[in-house]
Amino acid sequence: MTEDRGLPPGARPWLAAESPAAGDKRHAPATARNRDAIAEVLARTLPPHGRVLEIASGSGEHVVHFARLFPGLVWQPSDPDPAALASIAAWSAEAGLANIAPPLRLDAAAPEAWGVGQADAALCINMVHISPWAAMVGLFSGCASILPPGAPLILYGPYREDDVETAPSNLAFDASLKARNPEWGLRDVADVDRIAAECGFERTQRVEMPANNLSLIYRRGPRSG
Repeated sequence: MTEDRGLPPGARPWLAAESPAAGDKRHAPATARNRDAIAEVLARTLPPHGRVLEIASGSGEHVVHFARLFPGLVWQPSDPDPAALASIAAWSAEAGLANIAPPLRLDAAAPEAWGVGQADAALCINMVHISPWAAMVGLFSGCASILPPGAPLILYGPYREDDVETAPSNLAFDASLKARNPEWGLRDVADVDRIAAECGFERTQRVEMPANNLSLIYRRGPRSG
């Protein structure tokens, strides 16, 4: 089973309004299936206090769930898609949680325009495989400028690995992604590690997750100069 949230603007067909009365709220079915498993990783990885930037927040359901579970952290959701930003704002308003900041319009591929300031951790769920390669490069480049040494950047989603057989469902998902857009597709962990290293990050943990997904945890190294 493979999840399918995190598409760029105009490519999120499963994000449908919950009901006519729900207004801007959107629903991503995979969120309810993966949020608790991801939260277990976050509980072992995030600092007890500080600011977490979530990149490609999608519907906004994840950030609301995590903000409830980790009230000592301020959560900063973001997305490049105006419809997603409206959904994030709607879910956040309904939750009424003081530790969710207003969503930012943020394009991972354009880190020079993020305007985020410093964060203490970053989280990116199901974006890397459904975005151009430049988005992943920008993700690490941007986080290198906002995270202090030792801070985590946590990625979640399906990946390829040289020494691990790829699940048939992930192979099919990869083919469907590339059919929709040749710039999309499952990334090799080795390639992600390479970009991470070029931007001053080191992968410190690999966690197998349900539905043939992985959590990859990178830590910012000491700043040079």
